[in-house]
Amino acid sequence: MTAIGFIGLGAMGAAIAGRLLGLKGNEVYGTNRTKSKAQPLIERGLHWRDTPREVAARADVVISMVTDDAALAAVSDGPDGIVAGLLPGQLYIDMSTVSPRVSTDLAARVSAAGAVMVDAPVSGSVPAARDGSLAILVGGTAQGFEAASPLLSKLGNVSHVGDNGHGLLLKLAVNISLAAQMLAFSEGVLLAERGGIDREVAAKVMAQTSIGSPMLKARAPLVLNLPEQAWFDVALMHKDIRLARDAARQEGVQLPSAAIADTVLSDAERAGYAHRDIAGLYEVLAKASR
Repeated sequence: MTAIGFIGLGAMGAAIAGRLLGLKGNEVYGTNRTKSKAQPLIERGLHWRDTPREVAARADVVISMVTDDAALAAVSDGPDGIVAGLLPGQLYIDMSTVSPRVSTDLAARVSAAGAVMVDAPVSGSVPAARDGSLAILVGGTAQGFEAASPLLSKLGNVSHVGDNGHGLLLKLAVNISLAAQMLAFSEGVLLAERGGIDREVAAKVMAQTSIGSPMLKARAPLVLNLPEQAWFDVALMHKDIRLARDAARQEGVQLPSAAIADTVLSDAERAGYAHRDIAGLYEVLAKASR
């Protein structure tokens, strides 16, 4: 029996923790800022603990998945944080999408405590988390990757991309394309529709052409009928684009498509789409074009 600690049970974290609960041989302990969000998992057998430290102290492997740098600091640092509960030799997997610099600093503190940390951000939606088809980008030592791989392989396709922080850097690189593709697809569908082509026909045919990446094929129906429950919301994407631009400034790299996406995502948030799926960029553009 493997005891897994999970800190951060939002939409994606809950989906991953739920999958781990459903696999034989796992005992899952967890905590979240809001306990009510964890209630469905508690009913399925998740063992609730009040603090990240209590979760870490009970688990063989600790996983965290939170929204941003500040949230990661809140669950990892201080007397009730993850680091305070880690034991020598313990494995800590952070699956949050945060600043690579923040992650490498945390990895150093974890190492000083005698434990091992890898960053393992994911690419994929909530449905992919549920069915175990995420792309997981791991940054850390060979030892850390070897220790984390058996568990992470149950959640998706795992790649070791480099040292601590490199998983996050590559995740931000991926999300530049994700944002740019969603924006360009939305622009194309809107142009076709305003020119007299049925929107459903335009979206379906465009997704079947050479531009039809797996992401666009999955989200084309969401452009036609935006769901209330986001797979990946505008605010989180905007946070990732800003992180990518920060990293680019540090490396002296220009990111023109990320700069455009940054502007449009700001427009989307002002229009009330912060917590709607990024497929909502179509509606934002359509309203602005009127």
